[in-house]
Amino acid sequence: GTMSRAAKRLKMVLNHLDHPSTTLVSFAVFWYTLDNSILTPGQRIFYEENGFLLIKNLVSAEDIEKFRTEFERICRREVHIPGLIIMRDVVIAKSEFVPDQKAVSKLQDFQEDPELFCYCSLPQILKYVECFTGPNIMAMHTMLINKPPDAGKKTSRHPMHQDLHYFPFRPADRIVCAWTAMEHIHQRNGCLVVLPGTHRGTLKEHDYPEWEGGVNKMYHGVRDYNPDLPRVHLEMEKGDTVFFHPLLIHGSGMNQTQGFRKAISCHYASADCYYIDVKGTTQEKIEKEVQEIAARKYSLDNIKFQDTWALRGRLVQGERTSI
Repeated sequence: GTMSRAAKRLKMVLNHLDHPSTTLVSFAVFWYTLDNSILTPGQRIFYEENGFLLIKNLVSAEDIEKFRTEFERICRREVHIPGLIIMRDVVIAKSEFVPDQKAVSKLQDFQEDPELFCYCSLPQILKYVECFTGPNIMAMHTMLINKPPDAGKKTSRHPMHQDLHYFPFRPADRIVCAWTAMEHIHQRNGCLVVLPGTHRGTLKEHDYPEWEGGVNKMYHGVRDYNPDLPRVHLEMEKGDTVFFHPLLIHGSGMNQTQGFRKAISCHYASADCYYIDVKGTTQEKIEKEVQEIAARKYSLDNIKFQDTWALRGRLVQGERTSI
């Protein structure tokens, strides 16, 4: 728990003070990052305190173009990817590529698409991921988000949430999301909004928000968080990548522009993570929802929540030790 952590930290500080030969300045305890040669001390401390880290210009324009082209081929139904979930906005918005079709607002689970999955194994991304997960890295959850222009019903916004709500594996500190802007993303087209430091809290209860205009399936939101907490809008250029902790409370605003707003992301976990039973926890609702979807999609009746994850997970570096 947080208390025992704080107590441990305090004890270490006090032990430290008994040895006047070392100064307190050089002393820092890192919970959320591992020793590495990639992050500067400033970046490490920033992630420790805030739960996110933005790296400019990490993914090339060529790679992003490749992802955009593949996305278009999927929308045009030129390729069929096993296991891919294609989500459409609850309000009919005109599709970008195919007339008379609801707009695709999100692709999920693209682990079987070699073009898109390329993103998850980009060496420059894994180099950073390893700072949070260690050397054995699983790609656990993939998404290409195509935030549609809002049809006036505000369905394009994503409620404030914690990604850990969806994941039946731990420890949380060895999970990280990489989220890359596929174009200039700003407040008007619905950039990410984060509540810095909330990764140091606990997993909160999530529900469908009581929003007028409806909300998309599986878009759960945190029930009660302090609305006065400072929020940061993450404006990003094409190729910029933010890495964030799965307990960081975040969401995104409406897309008030005419165009679709694209980003690609992957959740990574240390292969040394383990599955937990979510029965009797705040995550039980999501388990039921996932099982219902699995039953419909794959005619799988009593699939275990953790198996839906084990099947989708892909090793991208090191050894598949546990999950």
